[in-house]
Amino acid sequence: MSSIGTSKKDEETTAEAAPIVSAGDTHLQLATESLRQLLDDARIPDGIRESLRDDYAQVRGMLAKLEHGHLHVAVFGRVSVGKSSLLNALLGKPAFSVSVLHGETRNVNMQQWEEYADGGIFLIDTPGINEIDGEAREKMAHEVASRADLLLFVIDSDLTDVEFQALKIVASAHRPTLLVVNKADRYTEDEQRQLRSILRTRTQGVIAPENIVFTTAQSSRQTVIRVDENGEEHETVRERPINVGALKSRLWDIVEAEGKTLAALNASLFAGNLSGAVGKRILAIKREIGEKTIRLYCLGKGVAVALNPIPVADLVAAAIIDASMIMHLSKLYGLPISRNEAGDLVRTILAQMVILMGTVWAVHLVSSVLKLGTGGISTLITGATQGAVAWYSTLVVGRVAETWLANGKSWGDAGPKLTVQQILDSLDRDSVLSEAREEILSYLHKTVKN
Repeated sequence: MSSIGTSKKDEETTAEAAPIVSAGDTHLQLATESLRQLLDDARIPDGIRESLRDDYAQVRGMLAKLEHGHLHVAVFGRVSVGKSSLLNALLGKPAFSVSVLHGETRNVNMQQWEEYADGGIFLIDTPGINEIDGEAREKMAHEVASRADLLLFVIDSDLTDVEFQALKIVASAHRPTLLVVNKADRYTEDEQRQLRSILRTRTQGVIAPENIVFTTAQSSRQTVIRVDENGEEHETVRERPINVGALKSRLWDIVEAEGKTLAALNASLFAGNLSGAVGKRILAIKREIGEKTIRLYCLGKGVAVALNPIPVADLVAAAIIDASMIMHLSKLYGLPISRNEAGDLVRTILAQMVILMGTVWAVHLVSSVLKLGTGGISTLITGATQGAVAWYSTLVVGRVAETWLANGKSWGDAGPKLTVQQILDSLDRDSVLSEAREEILSYLHKTVKN
């Protein structure tokens, strides 16, 4: 009977009628929905899914992990600090390979920790950070840390520079990170206090003080010499037992308080990162297709001008071709615009080109034409040279318009003038004109032959 006069059965019935949902359960549900939406998003092209196949496999694995309530604890550290021994000590059995040879752990290895609750915690061993070169080491640290929910960074003395850099990478994953000082039996109590103080100072802002834990992962035999009252020495052997109690206690405290939220946060971060990667791939593909589209319009306009040469200064008259190109690009980016809008955009871009190039707008282009040199060889070459100038103007218009569309039909903070300036600066005018003329001539020669 409870203090307010309800029976245990009544309490159970009430609990069944109105289940209490914890914040952790809510986070898990939201994370699960987020992952499912990512997997089931029909808007993502098959080609992009294929290019991110491994990432999607990770999402499916993470979704299964959430649905089963699993939590992953990964261990990092250099060779010989006793990572595998520490995990074996936590498990209470030799599940992880331990060897006197350096670098015994070659790949990521995972084992279930059945001692905790329903066995939903998995311990993950990783290769020693100092047996992998800098760039590969950093990549491995990022990857494993981004998949794990809780991290153990194992050392056996003060931090080396390599260890400290790796620790900062691991901790930047925004998962709870414990700094585990293994082989603590080698230090006296005073030495342990001193080392703890040093580590707290060095890792300030990286590791919380309560997350620095001392352990002894392997038992050892210590020779003790005792001198009796007669001055005679007596040698005895003392067994130093495994001691991972402090680590277990800290792990359980974190898991009990934040376990479900940690798993949900990890999944949400990963889903967010993958969504970003998908977005970048989609944008890259659009830019790829957009570049081909721009090039087609460049060729079309260049050939038209070559066949019917017009004065360079009157290239603006061909703006209708550029407007058609912009309408084509707008459909690619899913932001359709009218012909009037496209015409206004062309005029804005060309106006900025005139402003930026000033009165030498025509002079620059004419000088480029003269650099290419027609030498009076033929009308065809002259036309191709003028067509190359038309090509150049369309290329600039296309690149600027694509930037505007990629920003959601916005100039952003840059504004049209700076955007046009950036595109102009990115192009080598002379090489573009040379390439354009050669392609126009090649096209015209093929047309004549056919």
